[in-house]
Amino acid sequence: MDIRAIISPTVQDREALEEFADVLTDRAPEVERDVARLKKSQGDRELTADLFRAIHNIKGDAALCKFELGIAIAHPIESMMSRFREGEIVFSDLLAELILLAIDRLELATDAILSRKPLENLRLLDLVQGLDKLALASADKVDLRCAELIEAVTGFPPVITGMSSRAPKLATPKVEQVNASEDLQFFRSLAMQFESRSPLFKGRTMRILRLALETNKAGNNLVDPIQLEAAVYLHDVGMMLLPEATWLKVGKLTDADKALLRNHPGYAAGLLQRMSGWEEAARMVAQHHEMPDGGGYPNQLKQADICPGAKILAIVDAFEAVMLKHIHRGKNRSVLRAIAEINACDKQFAPEWIAPFNAVIRKTIES
Repeated sequence: MDIRAIISPTVQDREALEEFADVLTDRAPEVERDVARLKKSQGDRELTADLFRAIHNIKGDAALCKFELGIAIAHPIESMMSRFREGEIVFSDLLAELILLAIDRLELATDAILSRKPLENLRLLDLVQGLDKLALASADKVDLRCAELIEAVTGFPPVITGMSSRAPKLATPKVEQVNASEDLQFFRSLAMQFESRSPLFKGRTMRILRLALETNKAGNNLVDPIQLEAAVYLHDVGMMLLPEATWLKVGKLTDADKALLRNHPGYAAGLLQRMSGWEEAARMVAQHHEMPDGGGYPNQLKQADICPGAKILAIVDAFEAVMLKHIHRGKNRSVLRAIAEINACDKQFAPEWIAPFNAVIRKTIES
């Protein structure tokens, strides 16, 4: 294959590529469910056939749409599944993780191409060349090659772990911040109300809070921890003022859905702005969906105009959203794949906070 088709693919037929993206959105959850089931029942020939067929269909869809990158990613995975079906290799946890990572990358790449966004952070050439080598690896080297490729593509070792939902150690409010403790308790109660709207949100607030505070600490505590704590509690509370059919929707959002969702930062920020002492937290909440390149909302602010707390909150909130996406698809939370996706899309986040965030996640994975 021409390397240019991987590192700088051209859109031969935009309508066909959009169709491929839509079909992939449906097929990717099927792959995730089949992988999860097959890990538990490796001897099930029907499950094996289902997963082989799902990968084969992705390759076929890519061929029909003349999308060479899709073929390049799906074909070696199909070869590995064929080897497993013939009893030549085992379906290990590492192979399963690599398959899911590769499908994640294909989704991200397809969306990036359609959105005319850069692809270099996806490390597609490393992925495709590594998959080709893996497809030819001897049975006793498959896990080793999977581990090497996962780390080459994500920058993290392939160790899967969970994220703690326990409350982190919190800072003591300053004496001059009147009623800060009482306010924080109230903010926390609102966050718990938001969590109660879906069983998938259980533990969400404390996971985000822990990551936000630890990322801030890793970045030398540039943000007031008390203000950051308040922002974490309230950043998504404005969602509860929107129709639940919109913000609890599973699947692709319509343009109308997106327009409604863009209102949620303003509601909670407005609440904080009207309470003495929480102006900094209000800025964080109002700006946590802004992006350094000006592509965010609601005010299309650029890097220099976004406050540090909002930059931290943007990263940890996106990380939790990716984790939730995996849950929606019937797959256990994958910290590795979530952090890989955040790093692959790092252009939408403040670069000065990506390294501290990565350090926090790396510490979590290695501990």
